[in-house]
Amino acid sequence: MSTSAKSPKNPKTAEAQPPFPQPQQPYPGYEDKMSPKADHGEESYKGTGRLQGYGTLITGADSGIGRAVALAFAREGADVVISYLSEDRDANETRRLVEEAGRKAIVARGDIQEEATCRKLVDQAMEEFGRIDVLVNNAAFQTAIEKLEDYTAEHIDRCYRTNVFAMFYLAKAAVPHMKAGASIINTTSIQAYDPSPNLLDYASTKSAIIGFTKALSKLVAPQGIRVNAVAPGPVWTPLIPSTMSEEKTKKFGDNTLFERPAQPGELAPVYVLLASNAASYITGEVYGLTGGRTPY
Repeated sequence: MSTSAKSPKNPKTAEAQPPFPQPQQPYPGYEDKMSPKADHGEESYKGTGRLQGYGTLITGADSGIGRAVALAFAREGADVVISYLSEDRDANETRRLVEEAGRKAIVARGDIQEEATCRKLVDQAMEEFGRIDVLVNNAAFQTAIEKLEDYTAEHIDRCYRTNVFAMFYLAKAAVPHMKAGASIINTTSIQAYDPSPNLLDYASTKSAIIGFTKALSKLVAPQGIRVNAVAPGPVWTPLIPSTMSEEKTKKFGDNTLFERPAQPGELAPVYVLLASNAASYITGEVYGLTGGRTPY
């Protein structure tokens, strides 16, 4: 037998498992304060040139799933606009990873609740890359609220503007620049199917994203543009300790079949698939990545 052969990865023991010694963080949380550190594929992801020369735009790319996708896209040969809200330190680390892969990284700070910010992001991609082949709508706002009467109009408005309205703004701005073969990938959640009562607003936005994905896929199919979504279950990102109690964070992900949350790097390959020519017959689909909890 070849000495270079690899053993299959045991999904129950290969990654960090709860309990986690993670203290709470202020919103929106920071990667370098995570304990244990999140794995974005820094040591494991190997590219094969599937996105060579692509121009891509990823929202929420400073940390978590967005950083893992940016790293994977870059190692597949893509240039990346790294859209983020305010986490400069994290965004610059994502830039370092993209540039280390030999690709161009554009760090773009701004609030995608605003349509002008979304238009500017697309303009930056076109100015820097001359093309936009993949739009990844990944950024999200989430906070846990235990009582219905504690929801404010401002809170609900922010959640929908960040999680849903921004997708309309970004798609509207990007699609006119996209050519046949381009794709849009949206991040929804298991919360769309199995919602937690203390995430009422967040869960309902994730349901809206599924409808948005399926309708948009039909709208842009005549142009040869594909639209799909990824529905993660629990994923170890800064959003967890910055929006959940210390007790819930400690046990986070222990309700999956693998008794742990996903690491961001475990999700990135599906985004790469959906962005690549290997997915040329895939549109209007939702890919569940939930550690066995997918209820559909």
